[in-house]
Amino acid sequence: MTIRASTFATSACALSVLALAASLAHAQAQPVIGLITKTDSNPFFVKMKEGADAEAKKLGAKLLTASGKTDGDNAGQVTAMENMIAAGAKTILLTPNDAKAIIPAVKRAQAQGVMVIALDSPTDPVSAVDGLFATDNFKAGVLIGQYAKAALGGKAPVIATLDLFPGHPVGAQRHNGFLQGYGLKSLDAKSNDLAKPAEVVCMADSFGDAAKGQTGMENCLQKNPGINVVYTINEPAAAGAFKALKAAGKEKDVVIVSVDGGCAGIKDVGAGVIAATSQQYPLRMAAMGVAAGVEYARTGKKVSGYTDTGVALIAAKPVSGVESKDVKTGMDLCWGNK
Repeated sequence: MTIRASTFATSACALSVLALAASLAHAQAQPVIGLITKTDSNPFFVKMKEGADAEAKKLGAKLLTASGKTDGDNAGQVTAMENMIAAGAKTILLTPNDAKAIIPAVKRAQAQGVMVIALDSPTDPVSAVDGLFATDNFKAGVLIGQYAKAALGGKAPVIATLDLFPGHPVGAQRHNGFLQGYGLKSLDAKSNDLAKPAEVVCMADSFGDAAKGQTGMENCLQKNPGINVVYTINEPAAAGAFKALKAAGKEKDVVIVSVDGGCAGIKDVGAGVIAATSQQYPLRMAAMGVAAGVEYARTGKKVSGYTDTGVALIAAKPVSGVESKDVKTGMDLCWGNK
């Protein structure tokens, strides 16, 4: 029997087409999910990326990651969204640097059939994205406010706040929640403005950074050396504040409270750097986001509304009337490991 070259070529071509089709089918079957964080240096977002990566591997999804250059970098996040959509992402998980400025990019993504989920930080309006998986940041603030008041033991509060930066929803919710928890004049959870009752003698923007937190605390001490309570947007800022207070010989006279509950932050609670912190769970947020993206890719089902990913107060020294967990529990749970 003679096999003609043309027959062989046709068969080879057919096999090549089948192989290509199989390859394309596999590629289409693998969901592509993008994760865009505020920065790639903050430990909170490093852990969020780890959580997303682990869940993507578990569920057979392809994960694309990017971040802004700094807190507040909206342009970098917009570019990342566009690049991810071009690369085939059908779900984008986003921690928005600018709650309002990101909205046009979100709408463009949704118009192309991409599901957009905000993690950790809401957009403004919240309804602009398909869903929000986040800590109740106002509640996180309330918890540390309640603790600080009880820890101060009836003394008149002289408060410094080391905030994120003006206009950011998460920064406002934590700040205003803290004041409400302390029982001071505040604003509600929907406001992006920062309340400033008379008891707050100094406010500084830390951008969630240790060095900026230290500088902010130094400046506040110059304005009012009698500060006895320090609220911080996160634990790096708290660590910076402690350095400034220690240099001034005042670290034992001040109650520092914070938010995040990262492993390094919980160690600082145990070491007496931070009195108490509200612990949130970025690994959980990220895993939930990836799982939702896989579900959307495979069934077309979108998420909707807000999902609370939990918050707990961690303190080395419990105080009367305020529920908290100890440092050991905080270390077991830090970043949402369990």
